[in-house]
Amino acid sequence: MLVNMKAMLEKAMKENYAVPACNVDNEHNLRAAIQAAEETNSPLILNVTPVANPDIMYFGRIATDLIRQSKSSIALNLDHGKTFEACIAGLRAGFTNIMIDRSTLPLDENIEQVKEMVKIVHSQGCTVEAELGHVGFGQEEKDDQSVLTRVDEAIEFVERTQVDALAVAIGTAHGVYQGEPHIQFDLLHELRRAIPIPLVLHGGSGTGDQNLKRCAHEGINKINLSNDLKRSAIANLICRDLSGNEVYNLYPLLAEGFKNKIEYYIKLFGCSQK
Repeated sequence: MLVNMKAMLEKAMKENYAVPACNVDNEHNLRAAIQAAEETNSPLILNVTPVANPDIMYFGRIATDLIRQSKSSIALNLDHGKTFEACIAGLRAGFTNIMIDRSTLPLDENIEQVKEMVKIVHSQGCTVEAELGHVGFGQEEKDDQSVLTRVDEAIEFVERTQVDALAVAIGTAHGVYQGEPHIQFDLLHELRRAIPIPLVLHGGSGTGDQNLKRCAHEGINKINLSNDLKRSAIANLICRDLSGNEVYNLYPLLAEGFKNKIEYYIKLFGCSQK
């Protein structure tokens, strides 16, 4: 079933678990992700970035067609829509959630641009995620306290924009970590008490299983994953004998590794059978 994220994440917020949001970029890992959701009887969010999928319109048709045939509730999310044009393209391609990223702008500009997009997206029956604070790349930005989400600003942001989910910066980083992650759980708890909508964690890969499990049970309701899934796909490939005609198992083995890691995170986040 193709759904938006609203009811899915509100249920997760009420019952204290998180839904994995997995980046997909081809038909093989798209099918693997759907299969993982079905085998665990779990909801799932599939992220698609304009950078990884330059032909959003075509990939959107493939994704929405396959998701509609699924027995699980699955949302299709345009991840990090950094321009107005990219967000509108996501809507036209059939995405059910638009993540509009204006996190590098000053607060008022972020609010005004997100507020405009919320009106457009809601008019189409879709939902909106935005980011406050900034989840950057690598250790330097991750340890910079100035980029963490402020509670007072988050309250104002949600009230003025009417977004459906808020991505918060509590110490994670996109891509490969340099050093150890230091998650600000006290800040997460403050944000959870103050914000009435589902909270999102970007940069889930490399954060550590125990950190992610705590986040899922202490206030985060959507956790973005990409790097770890791809590494699992590659690891499942290189440990196999691909001599002779076994090379034809290339794509199935990559998909198997991708699927296995998603199932692992579904169970870790408490999302199985939900």
